[in-house]
Amino acid sequence: MYFIFAKESKEHFDTEIDMHKFKGKEYPCCASLTMGIIGGKWKSVILFHLKDETHRYNELRKKMPTVTERTLSLQLKALELDGIINRKVYTKKPPLKVEYSLTEFGSTLVPLIKAIADWGDLVVAKYAD
Repeated sequence: MYFIFAKESKEHFDTEIDMHKFKGKEYPCCASLTMGIIGGKWKSVILFHLKDETHRYNELRKKMPTVTERTLSLQLKALELDGIINRKVYTKKPPLKVEYSLTEFGSTLVPLIKAIADWGDLVVAKYAD
């Protein structure tokens, strides 16, 4: 729990903030927690492409041509650590094959990702230059 202090008067208010905890991190509100998990430029884009089907790494790269390999790798790793995506490695025969898909937990984000995509379509249709 955190307490709020007034900067100007240095008074202590008895207002407590119940922190939201997830994977060892604390967030001041549920929106902050959500953005901590899926925020940033590429995570929601990755989730958009994985919402309906499994993809290999190179398929994701082709769908997101402006993302660097390093950034894509880091974002996929972060989503995997948070339990949002699965990373399945096939090693029976070369070449090595890696597939990414949403976990059951990650699937709970599909309505949110669809809403974000729908809002983007609305912006393009009604407010674009």
